[in-house]
Amino acid sequence: MAALGALVKKVWSVRRFVVLLCAPLALVPVLLSLPPKEGRCLYVILLMALYWCTEALPLAVTALLPIVLFPFLGILPSNKVCPQYFLDTNFLFLSGLIMASAIEEWNLHRRIALRVLMLVGVQPARLILGMMLTTSFLSMWLSNTASTAMMLPIANAILKSLFGEKDTSKDMNRENEENQASLQQNKLYTVPTEMQFLASTEDKDLTEEKEVASDALSDLKKEEEYKTNIWKGFLISIPYAASIGGTATLTGTAPNLILLGQLKSYFPECDVVNFGSWFMFAFPLMLIFLLLGWLWISILYGGINLRGWRTKKSNIRADAEARAREVIKEDYQKLGPTKFAEQAIFFFFCMFAIMLFSRDPKFIPGWASLFAPGFISDAVTGITIVIILFFFPSQKPSFRWWFDLKAPNTETQPLLTWRKAQETVPWNIILLLGGGFAMAKGCEESGLSVWIGGRLHPLEGVPPPVAVILITIVIALFTEFASNTATIIIFLPVLAELAIRLKVNPLYLMIPGTIGCSYAFMLPVSTPPNSIAFSSGHLMVKDMARTGLLMNLMGVLLLSLAMNTWAKSIFQLGTFPAWANIHAENATSFLAAVENVTLSALNKI
Repeated sequence: MAALGALVKKVWSVRRFVVLLCAPLALVPVLLSLPPKEGRCLYVILLMALYWCTEALPLAVTALLPIVLFPFLGILPSNKVCPQYFLDTNFLFLSGLIMASAIEEWNLHRRIALRVLMLVGVQPARLILGMMLTTSFLSMWLSNTASTAMMLPIANAILKSLFGEKDTSKDMNRENEENQASLQQNKLYTVPTEMQFLASTEDKDLTEEKEVASDALSDLKKEEEYKTNIWKGFLISIPYAASIGGTATLTGTAPNLILLGQLKSYFPECDVVNFGSWFMFAFPLMLIFLLLGWLWISILYGGINLRGWRTKKSNIRADAEARAREVIKEDYQKLGPTKFAEQAIFFFFCMFAIMLFSRDPKFIPGWASLFAPGFISDAVTGITIVIILFFFPSQKPSFRWWFDLKAPNTETQPLLTWRKAQETVPWNIILLLGGGFAMAKGCEESGLSVWIGGRLHPLEGVPPPVAVILITIVIALFTEFASNTATIIIFLPVLAELAIRLKVNPLYLMIPGTIGCSYAFMLPVSTPPNSIAFSSGHLMVKDMARTGLLMNLMGVLLLSLAMNTWAKSIFQLGTFPAWANIHAENATSFLAAVENVTLSALNKI
């Protein structure tokens, strides 16, 4: 038995290598059971999906496989595969990443976060709301991971000012043996405060009065439970807000841009999705979801007590909140007065957002209408702004410097240096986007997407609103265990073909699938923000599962509501568009050609 256990451990230690070697062999039947070109393309896609889900190779390295496998297997030539890695969508995303680097370089995001927390107040429910609003706003422009990593230390500092420093040894002595084991196993420790000290002092003075001591112990346990719940509520709200906030802008998270890129690949005539139209649709959805999520987290973890609105606040809690207010104010003061570089970054950030939004907002002519149609895209707008960051001075220019011969002749640093951009921009995401676009191009050119569509006959009778709910549920569950980027790359071609089969606007199914990828709230491994919050040691898996289950359900229902109300007017979802009809006609002719080739081959046999 010991030998078997040792063997299992050895296999587990080389599991990635085993998957790397065995997956290509296990998928060989796919090559034999499908038409040649479609089978080869599906083989590559399934292989990449396995590697992405198991992380047998780094995600970005797996995304490079089409460059090798598509030409070798005769699916696409190299000169068609490689350009997919640098489409204008990639450069739009790159511009957002560079802007985020500049914001982080000058701590503008921290100043915004602390200022918002000063405005909302320090009661637990208000602080949770402030944390969620700030994190979601930052996540619209920064990566979800960076927003979470920046906000968690601020949350921890506020929590320590509210509840004191962690002292695990005292917690162990207070809890019974069962609770001790649970706390040690999950690394969830309660935090001692002045309440404990005062309570213990009173117990010594009143040892004769057992009933009073029992009441004090009961109050102490309630206070400890309250503190633990508030701590959990703070920590769990931040990654959830980051995931929700990332859906509000096209550059907020990778799946949004993958949707844009694959739309351009499958439906080149589709021009209804851009930064402005997406923002008008997704921003209200984000605000509603954020408010409901805040209410759910605050009620679940005691930030809002439905039975205690009129309960008088204890002096200890009032003092703790005053200390938290001082901590926030002190952290803000440490930033010093607003620097010229921060003001400049804020100006260019506003220009970045305004110009992207107003380029082609659809409901009125945008500034892009002043130029030749099709020449100006969101990528042109974004890159134009971020190029300025590399030469605009970080210190206020002074005309006196030209006339002061004794002034130092040092070169002025720009707002952002290329070295800093190289260090902070996650270049692997650019490759991951490119891999998704190359995969979509392979599906289109090989006819795999048409072949998949031909197998979706049983779903043609499903009402479109029901299809939206089912798609969102399936993708939200799938992305709990897999990368949201990999998930949407795999599902979008299927959703496009399903929409054509159902004779509905493809956006009606593709947009819910895209946003549903970001609604992964139930497990620590679902998203990097969830993992960061869980690694703090104060959350258990059951906490995330319990909270995330209702969050997922709310997300599915709100997304369905949005798609059937205001999204219909923004994206013209009520009709089957001409750009999709052209694709459907091409697909039908291609499918007929494939069937003729297959029948002629069978006749020869």
